[in-house]
Amino acid sequence: MDTTAARFLQDLDASRRPDLAETTAGTLRLDMRGEGCTDHWYLTIADQHVQVTRSADDADLLVRADRAVFDQLASGQLHLAEALLRNELTVRGDMALLLLLRRIFPGPADARHPRALGRAALARQEGSP
Repeated sequence: MDTTAARFLQDLDASRRPDLAETTAGTLRLDMRGEGCTDHWYLTIADQHVQVTRSADDADLLVRADRAVFDQLASGQLHLAEALLRNELTVRGDMALLLLLRRIFPGPADARHPRALGRAALARQEGSP
């Protein structure tokens, strides 16, 4: 895999993220299991910003999975809902924050915004006799 979750989280900048709701705030801890140890990543979300640190402190939402699952999420190869439904990750705490996590991790590389899809479909309809 090209992108690891650790690299993705290290590179995640604290700039404003307009895709996050302004009123949403909370803390998430990602526990990545692998190679006989667990890596703890702590995300603080507030005012459309995400701050990432390494900590095992308590959080509003705790997400646990194998490192390979987080790597697939970080590379866009796996959707958060898929991993949850397959029991590849476990979640404890504020489930509303889980929905934010899917906005932080990237989607599939070939994904397009729904509006772009709609515009393309309209253009095809208008162009056909």
